[in-house]
Amino acid sequence: MLTRSLSLPKDKSCLLLGPRQTGKSTWMRAQLPKSAWTVDLLEHDAFLRYAKDPSQFRIEAREKIQKGISTIFVDEIQKVPDLLDEIHGLIESTKARFLLTGSSARKLKRRGTNLLAGRAVMRRLHPLTMIEIGDALHLERVLRLGSLPLSVVQDEKDAIDFLTTYTQTYLREEIQSESLVRNLGGFARFLELAAAQSGDLLNYSSVGRDAALASRTVLEYFQILEDTLVGVRLEPYYKSPRARLVAHPKFYLFDTGVTNAINRRLTAPLGPIERGRLFEQWVVLECVRAIDYAQSEARLFFWRTNHGAEVDLLVEKHGKIQMAVEIKAKKTVVSADLTGLRSFAEQHPGIKSVVVSLVPEPFRIGNVAVLPYRRFFEEYEIEL
Repeated sequence: MLTRSLSLPKDKSCLLLGPRQTGKSTWMRAQLPKSAWTVDLLEHDAFLRYAKDPSQFRIEAREKIQKGISTIFVDEIQKVPDLLDEIHGLIESTKARFLLTGSSARKLKRRGTNLLAGRAVMRRLHPLTMIEIGDALHLERVLRLGSLPLSVVQDEKDAIDFLTTYTQTYLREEIQSESLVRNLGGFARFLELAAAQSGDLLNYSSVGRDAALASRTVLEYFQILEDTLVGVRLEPYYKSPRARLVAHPKFYLFDTGVTNAINRRLTAPLGPIERGRLFEQWVVLECVRAIDYAQSEARLFFWRTNHGAEVDLLVEKHGKIQMAVEIKAKKTVVSADLTGLRSFAEQHPGIKSVVVSLVPEPFRIGNVAVLPYRRFFEEYEIEL
């Protein structure tokens, strides 16, 4: 069993969020004492009972607590978000610890649900990281099949079957079944465009034209992907926070394997362009995961000028840029690959500059450190 980087505070209740199939339930169950009471809201009878009368959960939970049970686990809490009100009251009135999982922050937010008002910590679980996979990581496979646990531990054929089913049943049908979208055909067209343009600058009007959807609908659909935890928005960096609100962001799906499954490229060989896009997506996602697991206050941005000079990632912490990162899926990095970093350095001198790449050994080009991707995450994780 793979060891996850996530950890929970002891003796505190916790709401663990993450996309489906990241291993939330399996990981959380491994943290439970044998005496814990488990409620799985994917079980139809449990869902119907508590959806019809959420107070029934409070009654049953109190009975369990009176019998000495101190840990209560509720799986897929977004299925019955009204239960959070009951759990909030139980946390305040008892000494029980509640461990909850959910795969959609959207349903919790849209219902105006009580998010436990600080009574429980909130954590996120992502697909497997490079550190978690360890020596078993094969980059080419991760770029093609992603790092969801079942994609990593299964053989290639089964991983392809899993990813195909995942995109067909969950990302399309299940999102609709939770009443997040009504136009399934329009959402499917949108999803294919979002996957094809993962890592590009977002242009809602352009996506809307190609998907035959209104720009407002496209904006809503991207928000759905974020709220269901299957998409990450990367904002451009400007010194003025107001300017960030009007510039075009980038958007990445949460897993390279899911991106390829939607694009129907799971069995296609990776050419230089595809490898470059997927490597950038993977490095960005690894940084997002590292920040989450470290509970860091760092934030990620990208930088781009009107003339097209660009830096793939900026790491900002406490209002200051800590590091500028260029991502190159190349085994040979030369001075000509550093134009974006040089342009950024002219406007922001003194910032550490790094290239994350496929080079076999680290070296420097002037003030820029060129690193193998493994070395980057091993050495710079603390700065994230």
